[in-house]
Amino acid sequence: MNTKKIVHDAVILTAFTLVLGFLLGLVYEVTKKPIADANNAAAQAAYKEVFADADSFEALDGFDKAAATDAVVAAGYTDSIDDIQVAKDASGAELGYVITVTAKDASQSTITFSVGIKNDGTVNGYSITSIAETPGLGMKVQEESFYSQFRNKLVDAFTVVKNPPAADNEIEAISGATISSKAMANGVNAALTYFRSELGGAQ
Repeated sequence: MNTKKIVHDAVILTAFTLVLGFLLGLVYEVTKKPIADANNAAAQAAYKEVFADADSFEALDGFDKAAATDAVVAAGYTDSIDDIQVAKDASGAELGYVITVTAKDASQSTITFSVGIKNDGTVNGYSITSIAETPGLGMKVQEESFYSQFRNKLVDAFTVVKNPPAADNEIEAISGATISSKAMANGVNAALTYFRSELGGAQ
């Protein structure tokens, strides 16, 4: 093979790679802020959904995701604690926390959601930000008929049952989606466990 042709082809390939890399970098820089803004807007909407009384949300000082996850794993959960926001009213008084959890024991994939917990330990409810469960089954954990069962409950922990609930801590499973139902209850329980053990519990 002609040496000049090899060199020529190598130069062209190198130039093409450099131009492509530059263009990809440029696209990343252009889209980075809009993507970050969209993600932040989605997170803020989730926080507000589970803490309607709050005027603002501030990241908890010193939060360590790895340490937080280790704390709930040590308590027997498979979930991760991804973020903690302090919910505040217009005067700056702390109303409670929004704890973002990723449930890792769902039917199809992980489910990421935010849980609102008042200072007295009352669960306001949850708001899902990422889910890939089975349509018509596990995806029903997004429906009000299911998630409303967690709303305004002051309990030690939730348990999933197959019959209509007989107590505040009981959550009726979605028919055909018991695994997804349990994943949500376990995730909320993990958030409650972290709230009590690491955030001072009910005040």
